[in-house]
Amino acid sequence: MVQVSAGLEGVIAAATVLSDVDGQAGRLTIRGFPVEDLAGRARFEDAVHLLFDGFFDDLPTDLAPALGAARVRVFQEVAALDDALAARDPYDAMRALLARLPDGETAHDALALAVAPAVFTAATLRRRQGLEAVAPDPALPHAADFLRMLRGAPATDGEARALDAYLVTVCDHGLNASTFAARVAASTRAGLGSAVLAGLSTLKGPLHGGAPGPVIDMLDAIGTADNAIPWLEAALDAGERLMGFGHRIYRVRDPRADALKAALSRLSRSAGALPGRLALAEAVERAALDILSRRKPDRPLETNVEFYTALLLEALGLPPEAFTCVFAAGRTAGWIAHAREQQASGKLIRPQSVYVGPRPKAAA
Repeated sequence: MVQVSAGLEGVIAAATVLSDVDGQAGRLTIRGFPVEDLAGRARFEDAVHLLFDGFFDDLPTDLAPALGAARVRVFQEVAALDDALAARDPYDAMRALLARLPDGETAHDALALAVAPAVFTAATLRRRQGLEAVAPDPALPHAADFLRMLRGAPATDGEARALDAYLVTVCDHGLNASTFAARVAASTRAGLGSAVLAGLSTLKGPLHGGAPGPVIDMLDAIGTADNAIPWLEAALDAGERLMGFGHRIYRVRDPRADALKAALSRLSRSAGALPGRLALAEAVERAALDILSRRKPDRPLETNVEFYTALLLEALGLPPEAFTCVFAAGRTAGWIAHAREQQASGKLIRPQSVYVGPRPKAAA
């Protein structure tokens, strides 16, 4: 009997220099740097350079002006954002606009793809509010310009640093579902745009990139710290999953949760952003971890990246329906780097399947 690994569980499908996920120890390393160190001091530009380094002969040394110029180029496609497209789910609109970009292989193409989710998400959200899209300012750092395009007003340094922390934290995470999809597309020698679109389509699924929004719904439903325990107990009694807790890989606390909690705390101190909301989230987290440890002692369910992602993006003024778009704004850089790494291997990803259907019937 042939052994089948459902979902490719435990199968090693790639060798990579990009990131290492140690689920047992609760560590995420991105090109040799612990994620918590990068999230505390690196900008999105730094993360892109770290991921792209060695994969493009024409990669500029200073990515800040190059990414600014890329945002300007990408913004030209916003003209295709009509009312019908803007009325769709923001993720679908962003993906449709990104499909208009060239499916090339150069650093020029890669930088356009890397900034596209931010440009298109900001434009789509404004169009849905009946507002004109705001053109990029190429002189600004990427995170600051993303928030400016979204709001039509400058972001504070603290807000830009908080968004940078998020984008850096989620820029790469091993061979997750969307990254694997991007590598499969790249292995066929499709262009980088095709690889990114494969990743985008996979990230949309609620089992991968769609969890942060429901965290906001959960916090809204709980309302006060005193209601945390009875609400969580009732949810588990009803067979519901507690959003923001548990992870397929991590057997201990997700290190990205701590990186984002630290970023949220810095933002709260600098701008007084949602202090009551943060206190509620901490109370819910304490209650959830206590309840889960008692009710599911044999299954490690710790805080994951989605829990504090939801609080951070909410504090920055992003609506829950756009959370996955912002996830893509960080992860696209990782998809591009993985696509180039896969192409360099020269290997087509082509697993086999086991046929379990009916056998051909003998002719009468």
